[in-house]
Amino acid sequence: MMAAQQIRERSERVRRRFDQAEALLVTDLSNIRWLTGFTGSNGWALLTPDETVLVTDGRYGGQATAQRAEAGGEGRVIVGLSGAAMLDSLAAEAGTFGSIAFESAHVTYEQFQRFQSILKTTLVPVGGLVEAERRTKDEGEIARMAEACRIADGALADVLANTGLEGRTEAQIRNALEIRMRELGASGPSYETIVATGPINAARPHHRPTDTLIEPGHTVIIDVGALYDGYHSDMTRTFFIGEPTPLQQELYEVVLEAQKAGVAAVESGLSTAELDAVCRTAITAAGYGERFSHGTGHGVGLLIHEDPFINRTGDMKLQVGDVVTVEPGVYREGFGGIRVEDLVVVTASGCRVLTASPKDSPCPPSPPTT
Repeated sequence: MMAAQQIRERSERVRRRFDQAEALLVTDLSNIRWLTGFTGSNGWALLTPDETVLVTDGRYGGQATAQRAEAGGEGRVIVGLSGAAMLDSLAAEAGTFGSIAFESAHVTYEQFQRFQSILKTTLVPVGGLVEAERRTKDEGEIARMAEACRIADGALADVLANTGLEGRTEAQIRNALEIRMRELGASGPSYETIVATGPINAARPHHRPTDTLIEPGHTVIIDVGALYDGYHSDMTRTFFIGEPTPLQQELYEVVLEAQKAGVAAVESGLSTAELDAVCRTAITAAGYGERFSHGTGHGVGLLIHEDPFINRTGDMKLQVGDVVTVEPGVYREGFGGIRVEDLVVVTASGCRVLTASPKDSPCPPSPPTT
């Protein structure tokens, strides 16, 4: 539950960011949720100087009213029984403003034309106003993400201890993890859980699980996150089936040390490119730089991928309240891949790691024999 004061502060923070127009039309559902508490699949929020007006359709009238009351803050809920009625209601609210900003990244050209034809006001495209404020997670948001991490940690531990990996398919492990996360309190996975095994599948950073069997000698990448009360977690661990080869052990240590260095470097004021360089330099120095084929991380919150994005060209600076992943990896078809990932929150003194699954050893526990 969000306190009314918190909702009002969010609205005020966004209001301070737009000076190109008299009001802001918010159409992205994640941004609407953050500003109002509404979780339905259809609606708009008009952020005016005095209130936030939520417009939705007849399916969500009761839900929107209840969620607005629960979240608190200022504003009204207007229900239109059709798309045309919603537009008419929005037009009536917008009619007093000479200009309204809209989220250009979230409005199609067709939607823009519809808004322009009925609102009878100047529409000003703006980008990232709400997202810029969403970056800074408050205590309630961090608590939700910490719980999502706890759920994913628990699910992975339970599946490793009770099911094991060897002799199962990638899809079976994915299914077991996603079922267990729901049993532990998640509303679902943060994303389609990645289970990638063997010399081909594990070499693909975003492999989708198949019926490939997990066998001795394989590396197994498990990328798993839970969704809890709208907020995501994200974590990756890599395992070896059987005694690791010298190359597997070497590469694991290279990736793990790069990842630990990245986590240790996280602090407010560090640029995303500088954080990426910490991990990338360590892997390059070991001779595997060309095998690190993606960015070091990304922000996480109401979306699984959001600002700040941590890569070689990133120009954002980390700030207190950012929640980001640190996830270097190396991949080579014919060998497989290794990735280690933690979710961390940037604090005034560095960072706090939210994920807790062991990572110092790539050897999974043996399940009990029957």
